[in-house]
Amino acid sequence: MQAKEFFSEGETVCVLTSQPIDRLLDYHAPAGGCRLRAFVEVPLGPRKVLGVIWGAGTGDFDRTKLRAVNRVLDLPPMQAELQEFLIRAADYTLTPLSAMLQLATRVQGLSDRQKTEKIYRLAAEGRVKSTAARLRVRETLKTYGGAGLSLSELAEAAAVSPSVIKGLVSAGAVLEDEIPRDRPFAQLNPGFGAKTLNEDQDKAVQQLRGALSRQVYGASLLRGVTGSGKTEVYLEAVADILRAGGQALVLLPEIALSAEFINRVEARFGARPAEWHSGITPRDRRRCWRMVAQNGAQLVVGARSALFLPFRNLSLIIVDEEHDSSYKQEDGVIYHARDMAVLRASIAGAHVILASATPSLESWVNATSGKYQRIDLLKRFGPAKMPKMQAIDMRVETLPSDRWISQSLLAQIKLRLEKKEQSLLFINRRGYAPVTLCRACGEQVGCPHCDARLVEHRFSKRLMCHQCGETQPLLDACPSCSVAGRMAAIGPGIERLADEIAALCPEARIAVLSSDLFASARALKEKIQEIGDGAADIIVGTQLVAKGHNFPNLTLVGAIDADLGLQGSDLRAAEHTFQIMRQVAGRAGRAQRAGSAYLQTHQPEHPVIQAILKGDEEAFWNAEARMRQSALVPPFGRLVGLVISAVTQEEAFEYAQHLARNSRPLTEIGAQVFGPAPAPIARVRGRFRVRLLIKADKTSRVQPALRRWLKVKPKAGLRVHVDIDPQSFL
Repeated sequence: MQAKEFFSEGETVCVLTSQPIDRLLDYHAPAGGCRLRAFVEVPLGPRKVLGVIWGAGTGDFDRTKLRAVNRVLDLPPMQAELQEFLIRAADYTLTPLSAMLQLATRVQGLSDRQKTEKIYRLAAEGRVKSTAARLRVRETLKTYGGAGLSLSELAEAAAVSPSVIKGLVSAGAVLEDEIPRDRPFAQLNPGFGAKTLNEDQDKAVQQLRGALSRQVYGASLLRGVTGSGKTEVYLEAVADILRAGGQALVLLPEIALSAEFINRVEARFGARPAEWHSGITPRDRRRCWRMVAQNGAQLVVGARSALFLPFRNLSLIIVDEEHDSSYKQEDGVIYHARDMAVLRASIAGAHVILASATPSLESWVNATSGKYQRIDLLKRFGPAKMPKMQAIDMRVETLPSDRWISQSLLAQIKLRLEKKEQSLLFINRRGYAPVTLCRACGEQVGCPHCDARLVEHRFSKRLMCHQCGETQPLLDACPSCSVAGRMAAIGPGIERLADEIAALCPEARIAVLSSDLFASARALKEKIQEIGDGAADIIVGTQLVAKGHNFPNLTLVGAIDADLGLQGSDLRAAEHTFQIMRQVAGRAGRAQRAGSAYLQTHQPEHPVIQAILKGDEEAFWNAEARMRQSALVPPFGRLVGLVISAVTQEEAFEYAQHLARNSRPLTEIGAQVFGPAPAPIARVRGRFRVRLLIKADKTSRVQPALRRWLKVKPKAGLRVHVDIDPQSFL
């Protein structure tokens, strides 16, 4: 039966609110009625909260006691496609629907009535006394081709005071109009900056066009070596969507990538897209949300949460660097943006492009099996060649105990300095040193709230816990034995590496790139732009530098502790090491000059290191797939992680053991329950953590079984963290 689309005044409606309530609430429809899926303001206790008309009332509450919806908000109703997406995403991740709605409406001032603001446009030529300032205002408006500017925007662009503009308004030379504060974004022109593509790129574009022309759901894995021009290929797909009047979404793994990417979009389409990430202002966030809902934003470039925007005509989703681990949201609503992108595309009848030089094994297997269309770019664009790669065996290098850059790598760096070329030193550790040790008693300084060591950050002169954010001043005396002057920093981090290379190459300009060294995303973007323009000779960076940045003059990459990620028992250790080393090596030689990459390792014969050096991706992924398949782990099986946390370890274990003993709902579907066991980091933020791991067949209906298993709520003080398809096992 078709759902009712309109509810007259006084009819009972059920409303989903963004408040942490585990059910729909009944209300009376307001004066004038309301549409299905309309955004509304409803009373909840003494407060007024945002909600959505979810359907007809459930009728399980005394009708005489029902309150009425306060008002229908000045927002387009939610699309049926988005409603279904929220329901299915909540069902898959075992997340309350209210939390999903909160994720989709996390915008300051969204419930406010639409405000207006004044803009200024050029009027017809009149007899106006001209001054230099007035001429600048008129010339500035001419360059915008009739588009209106706010008073502050026009004053800044023309370098005049607001009074000059007001004088022109009084004289009739400039028109003052009042328009809604949240305005549509500038139209993108799909024919503006089209580039000449090489043969491989053109073939890839034709494959994508064939898929897009069917106007039904589909998925493509766009695999191209670093520097092969993947971005230009999928921007052509965006152009086709724009011509057809659809909306497109591009997801990026890092905010720092957005500045360079948006410049490329502007060069291709003649205008800037809408942005959605934590680096934009609340005003820009509200404008983006409203314009997406009104079809006033053709292209959105954003972080993973942009998937929950209220698109009117979503036709294409692109997940750039789809392998990146930052697409997994680990707090609050737990989801993987790559998987949710595929889900939303399937519901919307859109196409999804997963782009990467080193795809995730999940995407690789789906492409190999024919579930996704596979598109390959095997050569770098233009004259650029893939860098030559070789290992430096640290077992035969002679270095002092306080040095980590080998003589072999140092010689290559100095050679690049002589040639006026850039070098990159990569180490996947933030801070100065991972361990602070007392040489008197052997104490390793730990966090008071977590089972984790405090990391020395010498640039900020603090010790920091990377689990909870706890900071302390640098120590002179040991907190355990109180002996002064015996504290020692053990091991290298990015700051230590920067100090070392500065001492070895004092003439070089050194730039350090790490997410914790910049006060804002804007500052990080600016620094990356400066480096790209040649403001540094040597770049020292964490995994931040492996994510799509283009430094044209960079010809050397040196990876310190290249085998670091192979330690431990992480299911994806080999995959992640292969990806990050191939990605960071790919920063070298992306322009005219040839590049080289050197991996410092104590295990040069390790199969993963050998696969990285040979660059035989097919062989690596096929071998990794066979290993996973034999163990029936993702992508050939299902895993679910449970973390039970409590103030005491006994409470956490007691409830975890109760779950383990009463696992019949899981064993009935053939699932296995492992644990309970203390989490590798057993205490975080003062709470003790115990893990359970569920392993099931690929086709098993895990979520319904989990709901039956977890239907008895834990007692107060206990928290249960459910992670479907976990990426981290800490």
